[in-house]
Parts: sequence; C-alpha cells; structure tokens
Amino acid sequence: MRVRKPLFATLVLVVAVYGWARWGPMAPLFVVPRSTMLLDRDGGTLAASVARDGQWRMPPGDSIPARFAQCLIAFEDRHFRSHHGVHLPSLVRAAQQNRKAGRVVSGGSTITMQVARMARGDRPRTLWNKLAEVLLALRLETRLDKAEILALYTANAPFGGNVVGLEAAAWRWYGQPPDQLGWAECATLAVLPNAPARIHPGRARDQLLHKRNRLLGHLRDTGVLDSLTCALARSEPLPDKPLPLPRHAPHLLATLEQRGQRGQRIHSTIDASLQRRVQAIAERHARTLRANEVHNLAVLVLDTRSSEVLAYIGNPDPADIGNAGAVDIVQARRSTGSLLKPFLYADMLQCGELMPDQLVADLPTHYSGFAPRNFEERFEGAVPASAALARSLNVPAVRALHQHGIERTLRTLRNMGMRSLDRSADHYGLSLIVGGGECTLWELTGAYASLVRIALQEDPAPVHPPLAVRPPPVRNTGPQQPPLSAAAVYHTILALQDLNRPEMETGWRHFASTQRIAWKTGTSFGHRDGWAIGVTPGYTVGVWTGNADGEGRPGLTGTLAAAPMLFDIFATLPTTADLDPPHDELEAMAVCGRSGLRASADCSPVDTLRIIRAAIRTAPCTYHRRVLVNADGTEILPPGANGQWTNWFSLPPAMEYYYAPAHPEYKPLPKGRLGIDEQPMNMIYPEQGAQVLIPLQFDGTYTRIVLHAAHRDPQASINWDLDGTFIGRTTGDHKLPADPATGTHRLTLTDQLGRTLITHFQCTRGTAGRANGSIAP
Repeated sequence: MRVRKPLFATLVLVVAVYGWARWGPMAPLFVVPRSTMLLDRDGGTLAASVARDGQWRMPPGDSIPARFAQCLIAFEDRHFRSHHGVHLPSLVRAAQQNRKAGRVVSGGSTITMQVARMARGDRPRTLWNKLAEVLLALRLETRLDKAEILALYTANAPFGGNVVGLEAAAWRWYGQPPDQLGWAECATLAVLPNAPARIHPGRARDQLLHKRNRLLGHLRDTGVLDSLTCALARSEPLPDKPLPLPRHAPHLLATLEQRGQRGQRIHSTIDASLQRRVQAIAERHARTLRANEVHNLAVLVLDTRSSEVLAYIGNPDPADIGNAGAVDIVQARRSTGSLLKPFLYADMLQCGELMPDQLVADLPTHYSGFAPRNFEERFEGAVPASAALARSLNVPAVRALHQHGIERTLRTLRNMGMRSLDRSADHYGLSLIVGGGECTLWELTGAYASLVRIALQEDPAPVHPPLAVRPPPVRNTGPQQPPLSAAAVYHTILALQDLNRPEMETGWRHFASTQRIAWKTGTSFGHRDGWAIGVTPGYTVGVWTGNADGEGRPGLTGTLAAAPMLFDIFATLPTTADLDPPHDELEAMAVCGRSGLRASADCSPVDTLRIIRAAIRTAPCTYHRRVLVNADGTEILPPGANGQWTNWFSLPPAMEYYYAPAHPEYKPLPKGRLGIDEQPMNMIYPEQGAQVLIPLQFDGTYTRIVLHAAHRDPQASINWDLDGTFIGRTTGDHKLPADPATGTHRLTLTDQLGRTLITHFQCTRGTAGRANGSIAP
C-alpha cells in the first residue's frame, strides 16, 4: 500500500505535466515583425520588403527543401528523427568539452532546443537558461511534429547580417528561392547559423568553407552524395556579398502593405513573364519621356474577362526619390482628360437619345462662361457621333453632357466603378467630360474592362474592380443589372476601334490592322496628364504619363506620350478574337445615309442597319427635304413650276457655315423661294437662352463679346438690333462686337428680305472666365 501511493502520485504528476506540456496555454513562440512577400500567380517571388525591425525575415513557408533538411540534420542534430527534444549523450559530451576548455565551447543542443533558445531571445548561456531551453524543447516535442519543428528553425535561424530564416538567406546570398538551391548552397546555409558572422569577408570565411566541405564529405560518406557531386559542390565558392531581392511590382507590394497585408506572403495574380516584359517597355519609354522632363508613368494590364491584374507598374524607377519615384501612380487621382467620353456616348445610346452615327453639332459653344474648344482649334459644324468619340472632339462631348445631364452621367460613371468621382455635379460642371474630374488608373482601366465584359455577356456580374490578389475578395456573383446595355457598349467599342483618327494618330493604323483594339487617349488641361487605355476581349491595358507633382510639359498628350507605350505592350500580348454583336439587343432599322438619323420619307440614300433597339426613340432625320429644282439643280422653283423634285440634304445655317468648307461634296440649297417655315439664319453665339459671362480685364475694363450668326445666303446682309437699338449691319461674314450690360437681352436679326431671328440671352459680369476646355485627345 505504501508503494502504491507514491507510484500513483508519480503517475498523476507525470500525466499532469504531460497535459500541461501538451495542452496547457503557451504564448506564441516568435512574435516578431516579418517581411512582406509578393508572389506571382505561379508562386514565384516578385518583390519583398524588409521587416519593420530592419531584418529580412520572411513569413514562414509551407515546405522545406529536402536537400537543406538533410544538410541541417546531418550538421546540427543527427539524432533529430529519434529523440524527443533532448539528446542526453550530446549534453553530456558538451558538458565534458566545456569543463576541459574552461569555457562554453559546445552547447549540445538539439534542433528543437535551438528553436527554444531562438524563441526565448538573446540570453546568456547559463545552466538555468539551458534548463529552460530543455523544458521548452520537451513541450515543443509534445505539441509539434518534426516537420513543424524544422519549419520553425528554418524560418527563424540567423544567417548573417540582417538575414533571418532560410528563405531570406537563399535570396540574399544566392539570389534564388530555397527550392532551387544546390548541394553546396544548402550545405553553406546549414552550417551558417552556427557562426553567422563568418559569411562576411574578412571574418574567418575559411573556417566556414572548411565546415561546409566537411559536411559535404559526411554526406558523401553516408551515401547521400556520390563522389562527383561532392567534388563539384566543394569547388563552388562562398557568396561574396548580399544580393538584392527581386523588385518586380514594388509599388503593388507597397500599396498592399498600406492596406493591411504587411508581414504576409501575398499571392498575387501577376504574370511574372509579362510583368518583366512590360517593365522593360516602360523603362525604355521612360528614358524618352525624361528628355522632355516627364519623369513618371504607370501601367496596368488586366485579363479582361477575369479582371485579374497581369502587370503592374506604379512608376518606372522607385529609387528616383527626387521625382516621386516611390509614389504608386496607379492608385493616384489624376485628371481624366477625355477618358470619360465613351461612357457618356454609351449611356446616351441606351437611353434612346442618340443614334450611333448621327450628325451632332460641332459649333462654338458657351455655357455660363465655359467655352470648350477642340484640340485642333477648329469646328466642323456637324460630325457623326461615333467619329466625334473616336477623334475625341471636346465640343460635341460637352454639348452631349449638357443634354444628357451631369448628375445622370456621374451616376453611370460611379456604377461603372469610378468611385473617385465623389464630388457633386455642381462641383464638376460640364468640364467633367473634358478632364474636370479626377480618377485613378486602377479605376479607369477596370471600368474599360467592365465595358467589354458587359458586351461579352458571359459574366452575370460584369462590373467589378481589378483583382490583384488571390483568393479574390468575396463579391456578389448573382445576376447583376449592369449600368450600360450590351448593345450600347458594342456600338461604343466599334467607335473606339475606328481607325479614322486625327492626323497625329494615324501612325497606329499599321498596328491596329493586325489586332482590333478599342482604344482611347486623354490629356488633361495644361498638358499635365497623358492617358491611353486599350481593350480587347482578352486584355485591357491602361497607361498614364506625366509628372507626379502636376507640372505640365509641351507635347505631353495621350497620343504622343502614352499611346506608343500602349501599342508596344499590346504587341507582346496574344491576339484575341473580336467581339460578337449582341444580336438579341439589336434591331434592323432604316438609317439615313447622310445624317445617321432614323430615315424619314425624304431621306436618300437609306441604309438598313442592325443597331441598338433604343434608337427607335430618337427623332427621324430633318436634314433632308423635298424641293422642286430646275433641270440643272441650281434654283429652287415654286410649286407648279416645270422642274424636277429631289431630296436635298441641307444642314441648318450654323452647321453649314463650318461643314461646307471641309466637305466639297456638300451642296447648299440652291437660290430660290423657300417654304414659309424655312429659317435662313442661325445664331452661333450666343445661342438661344445662353448665359454669357463677361470677364474683367487686367486694365479694369470688361471685354466685349463678338456676336456671330450664319445665313444660308452668302451674299445676305443682316441688320442687328439689341433691345430695340440698332447696333450694326453685316454682310457675308456676320460677326459684330457688342458691349451688353448685365441682365437679360433680346437680340433681333433681320435680313434683306425682312426675315427675322430673335435670340434671348443673359449677361453676367464677373472677375474672370472659366477655363476654355481646350484639351487634347
């Protein structure tokens, strides 16, 4: 009985100690800052950042290379697989060696004990600390398997300088991941934690080399290596100096760190091969841009269907601190230039406010002091809406926004993912469509990719932002009503694929003929930002160029600075199939061949085209009229006269004034008696109901406005009357300076035949006018 009680007590104590060791609370072993690693879509390392404490200490990996494990166990703990954390013969041998030497020359620690020592921090090598390491090692052996213990060692062992852990050591000393290390490299790193300072030149490197070669010899003697492999491994030199880690997509890494992923192993969607190609293209173009004092650029390449980020260039040279090289321009808000125009075009199409190719006015336009101008500084009178979009004409875009509404347009843009447009409609005004708003390359490129996904009709939720990390964030994958219809987007894509671009852009025709790319450029006011975004069903590429500090430069336009890079990048991408028409959203419709409007009874020629069904709500063509003319078509005859009826294409006088000189095929109406409803005059400026802002000049006087009208008869004379007072007469070119006071005015024009045109407008005198909106395509 006396024997049983001590035995029972001992058993209870052993069980209690084991239970405490196995399941008792234990603080995390290594609470230390970690480096952040950015991996590509295949798991390769793209970039890494140093931990907050200045150490290269990577997040723990999920595997240990077999070669390194063999080298480590052979050098540090040959009984690792069989002991339970402590190897007593090794401890006894170490105690004897230390007693003979009179100092600590051997610790006798197993790998598990070394993990315990590293976990407890840098402490003196005393008997009590050794006992604590033994106890912690025993606890680790009860909780973890051997592979987990090896993983703790390889992730936290010192490898010289500020290098901690095998993965950091493999990159810093050999410039490659651990699983690609050879036998000599694994052997070097296996012996290095035993004396990490010896990796540096001048610090007994010959002793490190001797240890490595002795380990390789042991591996040969135990049959792990053959003689030839051992000899080759021994002939390899030690590394000379630390190597830089890969620096691909460093700005994406920094951005993800700022968003809470510091110290993690981030699995991205980046295609490493494409990233390197795009990086080389960006660096080549950056050298050219620097010659014009343009120091920054950014590139984003997406897989259109998945919206996954394939390449990410936040700036060409992160080390260029003087020119904000560390700034991630992909995420920076910049003036959008003309990049929002396609979304307005598509929105008007789906609302039945526009036909794809209908003629729209390109005339001098003023809205409360805002006077947009085209980049070419000329007006064409009338231009097809699709051509106005492809050529990025500002005046038709501003007039379209005025018609469609700023608030409606903002709602569509935000629903397409452009959340940076977070100000009110009053804040942006009509300048929104020509660069008055700011957005990021990230959002804009994502929105263009969403356009194509809408047209493809494959994704039930086609509008979503770019995806840069895996696994992607959880999003609603149920059916989604996109903000734009597939048919509206299809017509928009066709317009952006049009090769009839301004002369400065025709250099891209030879490339565009090999791949159907829908592309758009944009330039902000003052030449501060140059954009180019291109889309195909396979890829979406966004490019921004400029200076991070906002300094404008001559020649900094989307066409000259960004588009060449865009097409160089597309040249490295596989060609993809073109978009298929969304047949279920298109309808055959009779379209006037001259005006692009729905054909009326008087239109000729008439084309039958399959276009968006909402176009049925647009008004029919009013530019054709049936007139009776003489035999040679030079005079309009009164009804009943001997002549021939013809369908004549005739634009309103204001459009005709600008349109006719640029279109020799256009024939103005012949002279003769017109119908009583015919108005031969149009006001070009100010238009009916206009609000005119008259700015104050530097000398304290107010500028005079120039009234401008057009008359269908080039020889007509017009009498001008302002508020009942005769102010002048014009013949031929009908422009007349005037100095109207603040308030509402009535302007009456009377031609030589007594026909009149009345225009009401309002004048306001201010301190300065708004920007004129002359922005490059």
